[in-house]
Amino acid sequence: MDLHDIREDYCKQALSQHDCDPNPIKQFEKWLNEAITAKVNEPTGVNVATVNEDGRPTSRMVLLKEVNEQGFVFFTNYHSRKGRAIEHNPFVALTFFWPELERSVRIEGKAEKISPEQSDEYFATRPYTSRIGAWASEQSAVISSHKSLLAKVALIAAKHPLNVPRPPHWGGYLVIPDRIEFWQGRPSRLHDRICYLYNDGKWERERLSP
Repeated sequence: MDLHDIREDYCKQALSQHDCDPNPIKQFEKWLNEAITAKVNEPTGVNVATVNEDGRPTSRMVLLKEVNEQGFVFFTNYHSRKGRAIEHNPFVALTFFWPELERSVRIEGKAEKISPEQSDEYFATRPYTSRIGAWASEQSAVISSHKSLLAKVALIAAKHPLNVPRPPHWGGYLVIPDRIEFWQGRPSRLHDRICYLYNDGKWERERLSP
């Protein structure tokens, strides 16, 4: 297979600077709702990129769990690689990709822990097995086998047969954006790119060259 020959010409939609909402959060919500309505695969799946203490970037996929007027919320183990990287450098980048709609959204901003009360509230809505898993998994740590992980799950389930409290090392991050770019695929690689920048307390829009 020659990878040079794999290409697709995008032609489903266009994106005008003037058609975009003045508020990029509202524009994102519009696109997210359209992705959900179109039943794209994992519409809330988002790549989170961080930089560790050695200056090396790393990225991984998580699920967006909330978007509000402040920004974007996801949950994780604070002791994981991403958690340690954010502790060292809170500036992160998020990327959503909805190939079925030939769209992508790129977000840059600062990640802050949400309040313990907010994390408790979300944690209580998770399935029982997921709450047990948050205790059992020392995310990013080396383990001897999957069997050892299941044994730990069984021990924690025995300890918490009904109510599972939130682990103190598990919770949410709010990414407060200062740059949001909306990308719409177009024919001949002449893609539409509308970028919002937050300056002096307000959002400004501009079109970028593809």
